[in-house]
Amino acid sequence: MSLTQTVYNAVFKRTSTFALAIVVGAVFFERCFDQLGDGLYNYINQGKQFKDLRKEIALREAGEDD
Repeated sequence: MSLTQTVYNAVFKRTSTFALAIVVGAVFFERCFDQLGDGLYNYINQGKQFKDLRKEIALREAGEDD
């Protein structure tokens, strides 16, 4: 049996499995797209975000209190 026939019988033949495949695929795609977008944003803004400057800000505030 060919791969296409196996996939058809396992996924596309019944509406319920086809709908489940669409939902799982959409969740997987959304998660990957979100991670890619966050990674790209963090790469472009590296060194400009609070998480990168937290120690410098804390040292500056500690120096002002003295």
